Amino acid sequence: QVQLVESGGGLVQAGGSLRLSCAASGRAFSTYTMAWFRQAPGKEREFVAGINWSGGSTHYVDSVKGRFTISRDNAKNTVYLQMNSLKPEDTAVYYCAAGKYYSGRRDNGAYDYWGQGTQVTVSS
Repeated sequence: QVQLVESGGGLVQAGGSLRLSCAASGRAFSTYTMAWFRQAPGKEREFVAGINWSGGSTHYVDSVKGRFTISRDNAKNTVYLQMNSLKPEDTAVYYCAAGKYYSGRRDNGAYDYWGQGTQVTVSS
């Protein structure tokens, strides 16, 4: 069982930066693939970024490549999403997820545990 708690969301102007954190409970954190998803109003939840158990493999949706960076600290049971050059279209609730599959999996069903989400709002 893994419990996930996101933090770091907020309101930022376009071009600004935010760093999201996801703290995980449980001793098996380092064995899980971790990912960030987001859901904007009226839209489906979409994959943003994924990272494998060691941090050696990462994947991103095309719309955030070069702007967002996913990382993890297994000693702290935490995964991060550094978001730079934010755009209004990045506005969404961001969710942290944990699963046992390949870190490039983008479907919700590949992830077994989810956080409650943190709101990110980017103003123009």
